[in-house]
Amino acid sequence: MSQLKPGRKSRRRLGPSEKYEVFVQVLTQQATQREAAEKWGVDRSTVVSICRTAKQGALDALAVARPGRPGKTAEQAELAELAELAEAKAEIERLRATVTEQAVALHLQQGKSPWD
Repeated sequence: MSQLKPGRKSRRRLGPSEKYEVFVQVLTQQATQREAAEKWGVDRSTVVSICRTAKQGALDALAVARPGRPGKTAEQAELAELAELAEAKAEIERLRATVTEQAVALHLQQGKSPWD
């Protein structure tokens, strides 16, 4: 068995739902960080880390969310932007080919005009 120093608790791992509960309790002020740490049997730095991670995760999710559309992860949003960019480049190339084709047809129909 491992020997713990006096006053030290054994490490406890919280599952995702337990971490969420810790975060909600601290967020809604049902418990302070110290009280939550004691209740769940973890170090206070663990509670601080849980709250920081949950806040950053919420901010990341809100950053990519758009009203009226289902939320996307940052990776999904980036892939969607790349797909839109590829579609825009294809449209530009299609329009360029159309304009070139029309210019050639006009040149053949009207002939070369003098520079004068």
